[in-house]
Amino acid sequence: MKNIILLFVGLIVSNCIFAQEFSIGPKVGLSQANISVNGEDFSSGESVTGYHVGLFVRMGGSSIFVQPEFLFTNTGGTIIQRTSSSTDVSLDANFNRFDIPMMFGFKLANFFRVQAGPIASILLDYKLEDAVQSAIDIDYSNSTIGYQAGVGLDVGNLILDFKYENSLSKISRSVAGFETDQRQNQLIISAGFRLF
Repeated sequence: MKNIILLFVGLIVSNCIFAQEFSIGPKVGLSQANISVNGEDFSSGESVTGYHVGLFVRMGGSSIFVQPEFLFTNTGGTIIQRTSSSTDVSLDANFNRFDIPMMFGFKLANFFRVQAGPIASILLDYKLEDAVQSAIDIDYSNSTIGYQAGVGLDVGNLILDFKYENSLSKISRSVAGFETDQRQNQLIISAGFRLF
């Protein structure tokens, strides 16, 4: 029995060693993003279109993989501020971030993938403007942690991903001195090309 277990473990280890995959390549995509706002005087506004560009690396065996990505991301959203008058103020936020998603996944039928994992975002710069493009100063967090989950397709050297992202930590605690809970969320579609 001990020899059978050792043989089984040996087969698994050798399969992992000889079935290793390593791929690297560029990745680009679009997103539909919004800011979820919880606060007495604020609500979420319209979604905005963003983009990302960068590099992905995929490592793993024939069915399980890990895929770190290194992306410059432009995203944002709209915040609606309710005022004492009947007029609401729309605030447009735009963020430039350096994102590092770490996707863990399973491959099915050699072309379909299911994946999920954490994402670390480093804020490079931001702009928040009202309807007349007056800049508003908000203390946004320099870095946040979130998660992504989705599916993907591999077609030759082309990889296609469709993911949902949400923030686990607040991107800001207040707007114009009013306490809020702001979190970035987005739907992402992207394409990458495996160079090898």
